[in-house]
Amino acid sequence: MKKFEYVIKDEVGIHARPAGLLVKEAKNYESSILVVKDGKSAAATKLMALMGLGVKCGDTVEIQVEGADEESACEGMRAFFENNL
Repeated sequence: MKKFEYVIKDEVGIHARPAGLLVKEAKNYESSILVVKDGKSAAATKLMALMGLGVKCGDTVEIQVEGADEESACEGMRAFFENNL
């Protein structure tokens, strides 16, 4: 399993638009990708679950990637977070 932490810089956090983009990005990979905040987690491919985490600007999330392409998936998700969130 690969994982990294990221502090959300988007002023409105993970809301509908970036959550939709995140789901689309996560579906590019075979690995399972989880977004974890305060002990709660959501699959990165589930829009409503992601929004249900209530991630705000300044919150730290942990991204966990596990599966066949976890190396490339982890790098891809890290780049996505840095560019969009």
